Amino acid sequence: MNNSWKLYWQLSIAMIRTGILGYGGGPSVIPLIRYEAVTRYRWMEDDEFGETLAIANALPGPIATKMAAYIGYKLKGNVGAVLAVITHILPSCIAMIALLSVVSVLSTSKVVAGMIAGVAPVVAVMLGVMAYEFAKKTIDGLGKVMGIAMFLLAFLLLETVHIHPAIVIILFLAYGSIHFRTAAKWKKEHKNKESEKA
Repeated sequence: MNNSWKLYWQLSIAMIRTGILGYGGGPSVIPLIRYEAVTRYRWMEDDEFGETLAIANALPGPIATKMAAYIGYKLKGNVGAVLAVITHILPSCIAMIALLSVVSVLSTSKVVAGMIAGVAPVVAVMLGVMAYEFAKKTIDGLGKVMGIAMFLLAFLLLETVHIHPAIVIILFLAYGSIHFRTAAKWKKEHKNKESEKA
């Protein structure tokens, strides 16, 4: 199998895995997609994944399919994007068609309710680990005081003021670009002053 076909195969298997194991909707799938793209196959760095996730959250539509499309496009262009989306949604489509006839029975099933309750802590831990890693990167990038201030501001805007997450993400993206541009300019000026003194 040549490298091109091998990449298509890996992309398909990775997206099928995320589609099969992604219980609980979009947010629960993101750590699985991150594991496949960043850890297992190293298709992208963690920073790029975080930036892509932030942008994808600001766009309409399901987050998991947007991430699958981006990864597929990054690896293999338009064909890769289509393949990634199809292979990601295929397991749930097949499961929905197969289970449609018994949906009324399953909706009251204690076994199904128990399975959902049993998987919920795993999803919570996966999301918690991902949140911790993003928080650590935020503090490394912005500093401890500014990082904590940004967490509190984001919490306030999302949970108290109830501003739409897409608007909050756009505001923080804008702030981040200004912050890092200003920081880079300040460092450059500071370095120039130090070299003049020397």
